[in-house]
Amino acid sequence: MKALAIPMGALCIALATFCVAAPASAESCSKSRDYILEGLSGQLTRPARTYKELFQTCMEALTFSNVKDAYVMKDGAVAIEPRRNTVSATAPTLAQFCQRFPNSTARFLTPDEQRRPHTAGLIVMMSSGTATSCKELRGGT
Repeated sequence: MKALAIPMGALCIALATFCVAAPASAESCSKSRDYILEGLSGQLTRPARTYKELFQTCMEALTFSNVKDAYVMKDGAVAIEPRRNTVSATAPTLAQFCQRFPNSTARFLTPDEQRRPHTAGLIVMMSSGTATSCKELRGGT
């Protein structure tokens, strides 16, 4: 058998291309939106259009520096899994979220929730009842 000779330069370029093309973070926005819209979470509690809009909010939240992953929640919020889950790290992330989406609600996963195995389906069904909406944080009603 003859060994396949691959030039080292080509191998380095291939690896660099793969590393650059790979997503920087996980993307659970699509999984959670699909879970909701395909009826796996039960009857829709909001119009389908609302979940499509939440999907866009979720995708943009993924671009924030302290967001490891994000999910659309059935109750109309966006769940955020922060990279660093401290007050000093999540406060600026919440401020950025509320600046960009003043009528939305972000619900950060707790450190305990982050440690436990979780799926898009589990997070979709979590409650955002303990989260304060951006409108309330900004002094609105």
